[in-house]
Parts: sequence; structure tokens; C-alpha cells
Amino acid sequence: MLKSLFSAFLMYSRIPMPGVEWKEENRRYALGFFPLVGAVTGGALLLWRLLCTRAGFGQLLFAAGALLINVIITGGIHLDGFCDVTDARASWAEKEKRLEIMSDPHIGSFAVIRVCLLLIVQTALFSEVTETETAAVIACGYVLSRALSGLSAVTFRAAKSGGSLQSFVKPSHKRTVTGMAVFFTALPAAVSVIVFPAAGIASAAAAGAVLLYHRYASYRDFGGITGDLCGWFLVVCETAVLAAAVLTERIASL
Repeated sequence: MLKSLFSAFLMYSRIPMPGVEWKEENRRYALGFFPLVGAVTGGALLLWRLLCTRAGFGQLLFAAGALLINVIITGGIHLDGFCDVTDARASWAEKEKRLEIMSDPHIGSFAVIRVCLLLIVQTALFSEVTETETAAVIACGYVLSRALSGLSAVTFRAAKSGGSLQSFVKPSHKRTVTGMAVFFTALPAAVSVIVFPAAGIASAAAAGAVLLYHRYASYRDFGGITGDLCGWFLVVCETAVLAAAVLTERIASL
């Protein structure tokens, strides 16, 4: 279990961890521990919000820092998946060709355009976060998005038999990992509802809607899911949770 925890952090974050041998038994529960990377990211976001409030930093500096925290901790691995999927979908090619494009290490113009727009939107949304309760809901969203991503990895149909995602899915103890993913889905959703009921409900609903679209669009466009598609889902889910929390805060303040 401990080696699976280390494997999850080594793969999906840039947080230093003890090295573990790259073998299947060391990845058996890694996807179940994946949400803990989100817990670290969310904790860092909350600390940054409190520091900005205490030091009197402006909202733009908070927004830039909030964006950087996520990228620094994850190393941008999920943004890479977002870009790959964007290029593949923008090709309007057949499923097989889309999978080839998604595996291409080069980035296309459509991915550059959309990831820039995504980061602008996220920065703008973060600049509207003024309450610690709202930041807490967003922090819970980092855990929730990874739990749902891991859940989709072990329960949705795979688009191909190989790839980095399958190196974690195939050796995983699916029943245990599914149970862990369900627990890490329910826990942050419950905490966010307790902290800020309206925003918590809205954010959980937004995450659920993105998950349903993720399954539908992945099956339609690629015949199943891949690691890049799970990365795309995670980025879009985080953005949806962020938007739902911010909009709910604004509505509640009227």
C-alpha cells in the first residue's frame, strides 16, 4: 500500500517521494491514492489564500499564485493531456487517427489556443475568490476531480490496451481501488457542502455533469478512455468546480 502511495505521487506530482521499483505490485492501489495529490494541492491553495488575506495581497496576485500552485505540484501532466485531446478532437479524423494524434508528443495550434484561453479563464475566476469558504470548496474539488478521474480509469472502457494509464489500471485491485475512489468522491463533496452548502452542492453537480460528458464524448470520439482523456477530464472538472464555486459565492452575496 505504501509503495502504491509513492507510485501515485511519483507519477502524478512533482513532490519528492522515496523511489520505488517500477513493477506491477507497486502500482496495485496507486489510482486509489491519486486523490491525495489533490489534497496536497488543495491544502496549498488554502494556505495561499490565508497568506494573501493576512498580507493584504491583491486578487490578481492570488489568482496567479493559485494557478502556479497547481502547475508546480502536478508538473503540468494533466494540462498535457488536455492539449493532446484538444489536438486530436480538432482534427475531425477517424477514431484510430485521433488516437495517433493524441500520442504525438508535438503540440498543435488548436491546443495552444485553447490552453491559453483555459488559463485566462481560470485566472479570471480565481481573481474573484475572496472568501476562505469558497477557496475550501475549490480545494475539495482537487480531491474530487482526481477521485472521479481514477474511478473512470478503472470502470470505463479503455480505448486501447497500452499506454501509461493501462500500466496503472491493469495491475490494480479494481474492487479496492473503486472503493477508495468512491470514498474520496464522497468525502470532499460532503466537506464542501458542510463548509459552504450552496457552493458545495453546485460544485459537486458540476463535477458530476463533466464526468457524464467525459464518458459520452470519450466513447463517441475515441471508443473509450486513455490517460490523456482522464487528464482532459481532470482539467475541465477542476475548472467547472472553480466556476460553480465562484458563481455561487457571487449569487449568495447579492
